[in-house]
This record gives sequence, structure tokens and C-alpha cells, in this order.
Amino acid sequence: MVAWCPFGLTTHLQHISSMKWCYYFCAIIFGANSSAEKVDDQGWALAVPGYQITFPQDHGPHFQFRTEWWYFTGNLKSNDGREFGYQLTFFRHGYRSPKNRERTTSRFIMNDIKFAHFAITDVGAHIFHCDSRTSRGAYGEAGFGEDSKLAWIEDWAILFDGNFRLTATSKDYAISLGLIPEKQAVLQGNDGLVQASEGEGRASYYYSITRLKTSGTVRIGDQSYEVEGSSWFDRQWASTQLAYNQVGWDWFAIQLSDGSDLMVYHMRLKDGRIDPYSNGKFIRPDLSIENLDADDFQLIPRKNWESSFSNAKYPVEWELRIPKLSLNLTITTPVENQELKLAESFKVAKSYWEGCIRLKGERKSKPVDGLGYMELTGYANSR
Repeated sequence: MVAWCPFGLTTHLQHISSMKWCYYFCAIIFGANSSAEKVDDQGWALAVPGYQITFPQDHGPHFQFRTEWWYFTGNLKSNDGREFGYQLTFFRHGYRSPKNRERTTSRFIMNDIKFAHFAITDVGAHIFHCDSRTSRGAYGEAGFGEDSKLAWIEDWAILFDGNFRLTATSKDYAISLGLIPEKQAVLQGNDGLVQASEGEGRASYYYSITRLKTSGTVRIGDQSYEVEGSSWFDRQWASTQLAYNQVGWDWFAIQLSDGSDLMVYHMRLKDGRIDPYSNGKFIRPDLSIENLDADDFQLIPRKNWESSFSNAKYPVEWELRIPKLSLNLTITTPVENQELKLAESFKVAKSYWEGCIRLKGERKSKPVDGLGYMELTGYANSR
């Protein structure tokens, strides 16, 4: 676990003049981290042991790595009890490798592509809204790590000034949210290094802020709602993709009513088995952590939902059992159709299921419930 105090940073920044503030902020957050020494044959940095994740620097971009993302999900409620789930994720994918970057003065030649996914689940109406954007950012309309912006594409943006702010607007829905971390960041895997498969560098750097107090507005159509709730932030960067024998993953971010948080995921293999590199982390209310290996938990699918868009059959109900924690949970979703239907022009990823979930069960023989988010990939066929 990392000691991090966003409130202290905010207070300190208020005492810096505007010019010095900009220099100070960019130097702290977006300064290059040169500790990565291993590279692949194209010059991309590899995630290997020895890297020390630091805050808030690592909220910023890592251009020496090929792929990274900033991932926010949350469950919100309006004053009249109307429930919403949301997802806002920004991705950076490098396509001009460090070894193939000839000098150029053309603004049209970019080193990476920027893309983002934005979704809202209107729980009471059983309606799922989703949208995606992609951009080269040649004219500054998209990018990473400029002033207080961690990532943006036009008016979709993640801003950070010690706390986070999310803004995104689509035709029929929008969010404007402020997020204040309620817990310290948690380093996933082994000190922030998550091994995805066998082999040096087949890994990512990964941390989470598992609870962020969230408030702001959600707009559906021409109706705006003042909302409050809780969010989850995942941050990950790497230069490798799935291994040849891996097909996708089942990922769960869970906030329980007793104050504990849980992240678990299965990496699925093409032969139907679960990859032994699957793992998770349990964060107790006192912030102590229990590491979970693949053998420590069971995820048992109980019900599928079939998409008429992709023909994928997604397991949308599960049983989760963690004997070492005396924890048993039933995982359901209030809206089965939460499949992101990506634009025809979007060729970077296939469709996938990403949506809000509800949990009920017991921990140490005491009732517990909770909220969270689930991501299911590798079930949809290419269109």
C-alpha cells in the first residue's frame, strides 16, 4: 500500500503563483520516469520487477510503454433514489515504436492513437447508453498530460488537481463528476507488477484507488440529476498484449457494505481453463491487504445473457467463494444488457460487457452486500 495524501497536495498548490503552479504541477505529475530499463525489439519499455510506483507522478502518461489506460467506474444515486452506473475510460496505444520514430515536422504524424469509452446505465429504466471516440489528436483535440488534464478527447476529459474531475457529453447523456479519494492507492499484484503470462515483460504496472467519494450531475435526455455515490479508479500500463493461449478475462471491482473492497479476475485460456496467473486483492476496512492467488478463489458462472448485437453469451450472474476469507457472494446485475457496442470505425477492440453489479452474501457468517463493476472480454466475435 502506498502512502498518498491528495488533500495535502491541493492545499500546497493553492499557495503557488499561477506560473509557478503550472511548472510545478507538470513537473510532479508528468515528469518522465526513467527507471524502466528493459525494452523489446521495437524499443517499447517492458514491465519488470524493480519499478517503484509513485504518486501523483504515475497518474500521468507513460509514453515509453505501448499501451495504458485510465479507468473510472461507479455507482451513483440521485436525491429521489434513482440509480445509475457509469464508466469513463481513456486509452493510449502507441503505433510508432521508439525505434521507428523518424523526426518529422508534420503535425499529422502522431506516435499514438487516443480512444475512450463512455457509458451510463440507467438502472430504473433498464437502459444502457454507450459511446466511443477515437482520435489522433493532431490539432490538440485529444491528448495526455497537459496542464491539469490527465487525458482528453474533445469535451471528454479526466482532470486532476489533487482530486479528480470527470466530464463527458454525448447526445443523449452526460456526466460532470468530482471524485475525492477515500482510501490510499493499492498496488495490485506484486508491488504494482501484475504478471499476465509466462515470460519476462509479459506483465503490466497496475494500481487502484478502490473508493472515491463522488458527487455531481448525470444527464439523461433533457433531465439532469444531482447524484452522489462511490467510484473506483484503475490505472494500468504495459507493452505486451494477451498471450497466444489467452482469450479474455472476467474482472470484478467490488465495494462491500462492511467497508472492505475486493478486486479479482480470471484470465481465460482458449482451451477453457483458467490461467494460473489470475489473481486478486482484498482490502479490509483497516486497510490491511490479503493477496489472492488463482487457487484462493472460485468464480462460478450461474446465468448467461446472449447479445443480439454480437451473438456473444456473457455470464452475467456468478457465485464467488473465497474460503480463506470466509467470504461467499452472489453477483448479479440489475441490467443484463450492458454490452458496449463500439462504432463501426472502431477497430482497436471487440465489443465487450462492462456494467454495474450488485452483491449479496456473507463474510465470517455475517450478512454483507455491496456494489461494483464487472468487465467480461473475449466473448464477442469480430464483426
